[in-house]
Amino acid sequence: MITIPFLKPNVVKKESYLHYLSKIDENKIYTNYGPLNSQFEKRILEEYFKGKGNVTTVNNATMGLILSIAELKRPQAKYAIMPSFTFSATPLAAMWCGLEPYFIDVDKETWLMDEEKLVEALNLLGNEVAIVVPYATFGSYLRLSFYNQLQETGIPVVIDAAPCFGTTYGDIHIGENFQGSIVFSFHATKSFGIGEGGLVYSQDSELIQRIKTASNFGYYGTRESISLGINSKLSEYHAAIGLATLDVYQVKIQKRQKIYEFYLEEINNYRLLEKGWEIQKTVGSIPYQFFAILCPKGKKNRKYVEKLEKSSIMAVSYYNPSCHQQHQFQNYLHSELTVTNELTDRILCLPFWEDMNNSIVKRVIKALIS
Repeated sequence: MITIPFLKPNVVKKESYLHYLSKIDENKIYTNYGPLNSQFEKRILEEYFKGKGNVTTVNNATMGLILSIAELKRPQAKYAIMPSFTFSATPLAAMWCGLEPYFIDVDKETWLMDEEKLVEALNLLGNEVAIVVPYATFGSYLRLSFYNQLQETGIPVVIDAAPCFGTTYGDIHIGENFQGSIVFSFHATKSFGIGEGGLVYSQDSELIQRIKTASNFGYYGTRESISLGINSKLSEYHAAIGLATLDVYQVKIQKRQKIYEFYLEEINNYRLLEKGWEIQKTVGSIPYQFFAILCPKGKKNRKYVEKLEKSSIMAVSYYNPSCHQQHQFQNYLHSELTVTNELTDRILCLPFWEDMNNSIVKRVIKALIS
């Protein structure tokens, strides 16, 4: 029986970016915000953010989070409020900035950080809150107006939007006009995968310039450090792959949305929702990275992962364990996490890659319920 993998990263083939690579050979510039990187940033800003605000590339999204948190955090405060239902990079980034994660629960339908619980945490922690770090769960569109309001009241926000490049609501790309910082991942497993890399966007161009300066040893116009810096620049080679990916990205998004529709069709055919299965309530148009579903209450996702594996189908359960359950973060404070704990026990992430067809999806769902 042919194995169905969980993911098949689909970085664009070398033929599509050879002409960009030839420019690197001509320019003899390989990094340090070279001409291809500048072209990459300019196209992203114009094509996805209507030329509003500014962007900077980074060598990975974790560094984007660290640099953003470092620039925005409130001095003398110590807590970074975030969901526990997120990837480990989110709390680790806060810790690298000298902060303590404070984990709160997520909404039971959207799986996004619960806004009411966030307000409760803000009131409880008061001036000890250094920053808020929401996670745009699995690419879903966040209510940015809520987080812009926090920014306006003096509470800085950095949004972990790792899987979200290409997520839109109407004609608005996620993050557009956001006054804080929003960070995207270009890791090979993401929908916009270039191997490794990331992007930081803000409506605040001065903030982006500070992050770009910090990304280059604190240099700004001279070879003298004027701020705390590190090296997190994107190479010209990754920028070349990024430019080639921009050329075809809308087609890639359409393929992924079609696969998601295949899953919804089969879930409807087998009436899984009527049998207690649940899916995330999302907003906007999403460049899906995988298909997430909750098994019925009282059941454990481990059972279904093993069941699929016996049928040569690979599935995983993000995020299991959630951050507050992981050794590195167990001693940090958190609110009641009822929804997070339930999601951790029930969530399944099913195979998802751009070459999938309906027959493969049918096989996955049939194996799931057989």
